[in-house]
Amino acid sequence: MTTTLTNHAPNHAPKKVAVTPTARRGGPASRKRGENLTGWMFIGPFMIFFILFLVVPIVWGLYLSFTGQTLTGRGGGLVGFANYQEALVDPDMWRSMGNTLWFVLISTVPLVLIALAMAVLVNLGLPGQWLWRLSYFMPYLLASSVVSLFWVWMFNPQLGLINAITGLFGAEPIAWLQDPKYAMLGIVIATVWWTVGFNFLLYLAALQNIPEQQYEAAALDGAGTWRQLVSITIPNLAPTTVLILILQILASLKVFDQIYQMTAGGPGGTTRSAVQYIFEVGFTGYRFGYSSAISYIFFALVVIISIAQFAVASRKGLKK
Repeated sequence: MTTTLTNHAPNHAPKKVAVTPTARRGGPASRKRGENLTGWMFIGPFMIFFILFLVVPIVWGLYLSFTGQTLTGRGGGLVGFANYQEALVDPDMWRSMGNTLWFVLISTVPLVLIALAMAVLVNLGLPGQWLWRLSYFMPYLLASSVVSLFWVWMFNPQLGLINAITGLFGAEPIAWLQDPKYAMLGIVIATVWWTVGFNFLLYLAALQNIPEQQYEAAALDGAGTWRQLVSITIPNLAPTTVLILILQILASLKVFDQIYQMTAGGPGGTTRSAVQYIFEVGFTGYRFGYSSAISYIFFALVVIISIAQFAVASRKGLKK
């Protein structure tokens, strides 16, 4: 559409000026600049916080790992790779790494299987759906300090409910958090009770997206409940299982709160995690440079495990 304007000038004939919609709104370059400005206004606040609280600490921490910086402010000079060389032969560091991997191994399996069982039971349509969902998910909303204190009392050798229940079956009382053989198991039990609700919700959402026609067709073919679970439910949940495994392993590798509050890494360092060791070296031993080096070694381990997980998931075609 073209709009015609008449320009009346003295001693001149009327002039007609053609104004197109593009001319009224500005050219493509002007609109492009406006769109870019709007976009930067939206992402600007996030980018500021992202750079200040993520990028800067990462770069600064990497720099510190090559220095002898301490919490007191002394020894800030460059020491090259000395911190990394020391870390690679540090038995306490490797022991904390081993404790972390052991925690990941024995906590991930029940967190997946128990969450799946809970989701399947709720999805069957049991009476009181809201109560089941609330009771399964409620512990996940609690703070780590509350969960830790609760389970410290539950595992108390003299007054704890756990020993009271096992005692009914003739078992001897166990010092769950004081015995090196059971301390990590006690932390895993507390962690599963605390965090399984999140995995339960993911599985429940995935179950509700499975087409009902698949179950109806299987029932017509004579497939029972167990056969439907194995042949329909579990294969359809494969992408969700991969997602849960990735999230769970990454979260377990960073375990710190419940271990520090329940056992403080004891007894004898048998439950001390990698993150706790980094914390102790930096804030108890005052060696910021050395703790930064350990942090980046641990970061490299997490990256390797993450790449391996994604590679396995992609090879099996489980990612969607």
